[in-house]
Amino acid sequence: QVQLVESGGGSVQAGGSLTLSCARSRSTFNLYSLYVMGWFRQAPGKEREFVAAITWGDHNPYYKESVKGRFTISRDDAAPTVTLQMNSLKPEDTAVYYCAASRNPWGRSSRGEAAYHYWGQGTQVTVSS
Repeated sequence: QVQLVESGGGSVQAGGSLTLSCARSRSTFNLYSLYVMGWFRQAPGKEREFVAAITWGDHNPYYKESVKGRFTISRDDAAPTVTLQMNSLKPEDTAVYYCAASRNPWGRSSRGEAAYHYWGQGTQVTVSS
């Protein structure tokens, strides 16, 4: 059951930028009860991997090492939405990007997909060289 909706994927040349957004899809789903929202990605033939996350209470961001300095995760409490701004994109960033949300506080397991309870359907990001 999809409870998060991503938007903003597309195709771009290397060095370009894209902005992904994630919002809840159902009013019964209380986004404010969550501790962490994040983004994962899955490239063809590879496992899904952690990209970035942000905590709901103190706004702490966390990033995969290879996207630090290029990607920025942020959230809008009023909407509520979570945004992933992706700059200086590289062909290796090509993947389906998934929004995810966790009811657990940030911890050592939070970079693993098993820590997340809600997922979106994914949005394709393609970076050409």
